[in-house]
Amino acid sequence: MLSRISVTTSLAGRTRDPRLPAGDVRTGGFGGVDGLAVALTDVDLLVDATHPFAARMTEHAAAAAARTGTPLVVLRRPGWTEGPDDDWRRVPTTGAAAAACAAGGFARVFLAIGRQGVGEFLDVDAWFLVRAIEAPEAVPARSIVVLARGPFALDDERALLRRHRVDVVVAKDSGGATEAKLAAARELGVPVVLIDRPAMPEGVRVVEDVAGVLAVVREQGPPPSG
Repeated sequence: MLSRISVTTSLAGRTRDPRLPAGDVRTGGFGGVDGLAVALTDVDLLVDATHPFAARMTEHAAAAAARTGTPLVVLRRPGWTEGPDDDWRRVPTTGAAAAACAAGGFARVFLAIGRQGVGEFLDVDAWFLVRAIEAPEAVPARSIVVLARGPFALDDERALLRRHRVDVVVAKDSGGATEAKLAAARELGVPVVLIDRPAMPEGVRVVEDVAGVLAVVREQGPPPSG
């Protein structure tokens, strides 16, 4: 049993109306590695459950945990695996994805990368369907913005691609339950430019699901009484 465990969830504060978990919740940054190290003074285990593309947060977590000797586990859901009927073009960065769209001569682009990184596509000569939870600061001149929170159903994704005559999908390899757009692209023969995940800091322990995190919590044992 996981008794007498106190959990505090820290949110970055970038989403205006986030879904709040149970337990104590704080919002906002820590002030870099130094601030996070101070916050870890009374922490027995640090769980990094950030987005797979939140590379800086993960780097800070690894550095602060190493400095303070705090056990760290990173929760990373598995990425997606290309199937025989998929047409994926993997790229290392958002900028490389923009270059791939320009080089490929795509006319109608479904940009499903969230609001961050949309600015990389401002100079690409194409029409864009931009979908995000919140509006990006800047969008290409020829575009429409759809504000929505996933996951999305396959039927809806298929209809979206058809309605807007999308000829390429740009997405991040975030994994999880947002793969319906990839399945719709596969069915319709639409290529996908898929942005690879940032590299993980060396030496960190990674688990793929919440059950793995709970196993690490059990390994740590009960917190000291007092």
